[in-house]
Amino acid sequence: MASVGPGVREVRLHVEGERRVFYVARFEEAVYVLHAFEKRTRKTTPRDLELGRERFRTLMTMRRKKDGSQAQR
Repeated sequence: MASVGPGVREVRLHVEGERRVFYVARFEEAVYVLHAFEKRTRKTTPRDLELGRERFRTLMTMRRKKDGSQAQR
């Protein structure tokens, strides 16, 4: 899901309808789930994509702040 952010992947579940999970697994310490939702149409809604992007940006900001505070120690 490069449209959400670099390194973001999507899991597609076909159980009683369609479900999707956006996640990032490129960091050593954790897999970060950005958004999980149920799809009701063939296309992913702009709202779901934007929510994934927003959470990706927040994650990256938090990581930069954390890395900066550890470097100052």
